[in-house]
Amino acid sequence: MSDAGYTLTPIARIRSDFKEKFGIPRQSGLVEALRARVVFEPAFRRPEALRGLEAYSHLWLIWQFSQVVAEGQDGANWRPTVRPPRLGGNRRMGVFATRSPYRPNALGLSCVRLLGVEPAGPEGPVLTVGGADLLDGTPIYDIKPYLPQVDAHPGAAAGFSGPAAAHALALRDPGRCLDALDPQTREALCGVLENDPRPGYQQDPGRVYGLSFAGWAVRFRVEGDTLTLLSVRWEG
Repeated sequence: MSDAGYTLTPIARIRSDFKEKFGIPRQSGLVEALRARVVFEPAFRRPEALRGLEAYSHLWLIWQFSQVVAEGQDGANWRPTVRPPRLGGNRRMGVFATRSPYRPNALGLSCVRLLGVEPAGPEGPVLTVGGADLLDGTPIYDIKPYLPQVDAHPGAAAGFSGPAAAHALALRDPGRCLDALDPQTREALCGVLENDPRPGYQQDPGRVYGLSFAGWAVRFRVEGDTLTLLSVRWEG
């Protein structure tokens, strides 16, 4: 068997509300209200390739941490240990015991809910998905159906990620900043904020954080387990 390298070709790209890494949920499915579109590359815009897909409720997306690759931080520069942000950024774990983007091949795996299959349109067949944790423009290398009879293991051990995943914030909006948003965007943004987008090592209650979401510039502070919205401004 040959051990020669294999070239992967993107079959699609994600269109999401995240134009920057900060604020993206740490895992897929954490914020079900998020909406994204999977737009196929011209060579793969074949409606017959999606035949039967509408019968599934969830999909696996195999994709690339493209920003990491652009920064030259994968491949030959990989390290055997990483510092997971959810552990405060001061504990090292084996890279293969984490879902860190800084890994030899910079590949990601996300389970998303399939909300719609548009077989024909200006951009060819398009999938609408929920709960995606991908940066806008992320290349997708493969799509596979989620099979609950073999992919779900309710009793599986969560390792060190279990306690960290339980952390959530209470959201305060004293200035009614969220009133400017449509209901779908408001629900999705609230989910992002309640899941605490900050790195685990940033705990300064006086710090003002900012993230860009769906064309809105969002500013907030966090003190203890409470996040307070300061402003939500349209930036286009």
